[in-house]
Amino acid sequence: MEVYLQSLLVTSADEFDYIVSKDGKGDFNTVQAAIDAVPDMRKETTRILIKNGVYKEKLVLPASKTNVTFIGENPEKTIITFDDYASKKNEFGEEIGTSGSSGFYVFGNGFTAQNITFSNTAGPVGQAVAVRVDGDKVIFENCRFLGFQDTLYPHGDRSRQYYKNCYIEGTTDFIFGWSTAVFENCEIFSKEGGHYITAASTKEETDYGFVFLNCKLTGNAPENSVYLGRPWRDYAQTVFINCELGRHIKPEGWHNWSKPEAEKTAFYAEYNSSGPGANKSERVKWSHQLSSKEASQYSLTEVFDGWGPNERLEKLPR
Repeated sequence: MEVYLQSLLVTSADEFDYIVSKDGKGDFNTVQAAIDAVPDMRKETTRILIKNGVYKEKLVLPASKTNVTFIGENPEKTIITFDDYASKKNEFGEEIGTSGSSGFYVFGNGFTAQNITFSNTAGPVGQAVAVRVDGDKVIFENCRFLGFQDTLYPHGDRSRQYYKNCYIEGTTDFIFGWSTAVFENCEIFSKEGGHYITAASTKEETDYGFVFLNCKLTGNAPENSVYLGRPWRDYAQTVFINCELGRHIKPEGWHNWSKPEAEKTAFYAEYNSSGPGANKSERVKWSHQLSSKEASQYSLTEVFDGWGPNERLEKLPR
């Protein structure tokens, strides 16, 4: 499986509504200033070019800022970062908590990000979120998500999210939350010191939770030390289809979070796993190996209830 991330060619500044640049040669010096300038409830797409640089900002994309697109110049050189963490105290002496630790809050529907790194640099200090996503029909393409515990938080329970050709790293529960999220052609990197990739909290009435399609699970965690997931809430859903699993994946695959009752309600499944971590015969008995017919129900159209994210991606500058 090839490395996915690549620089995307930005052909002309005329293709963008705003330009953010650290050198003062754009419309704004900060990403938040560009967000604030977007008209509320805009139906058309607002395209924001973010030039290479490190933007240390705690960002909020409000629900009123709809159909916003961020396009970076290079996924390794266009970096949006912050360093809050859950046990950090606010001005009232209260811990800010997991949600409070996020470096970027995405509340606006129709958001797209391409060719950008989102990182939380707090280090191994407990929960420290890089991005929390609540908006619906959100896309990340060719992006990187860097952190340790709780890196990426697909939070909205009615939110549909699509991650394509992305790189996501962390230690424990570094992809976690309520949303319906598809990860396609992504690299999922487990860092040493962690033991769980996902912690879904899918609601009982939600049809799909986390779906990984054609992904590669890599890492520097020791051999047989990492679970594919554990149920944050009892009806957690996580499925891996046509994925390559590294040696760090434990033979049993899944953990019940010391909640035996969740074994009856959570849905953990695989189809056509490959690689040294694909120990199908040794998986916990309460997980599932899908048939080809069952796996076919995990197309983007089915999972996203008719929404086709690639239609939007085809319209972006290349």
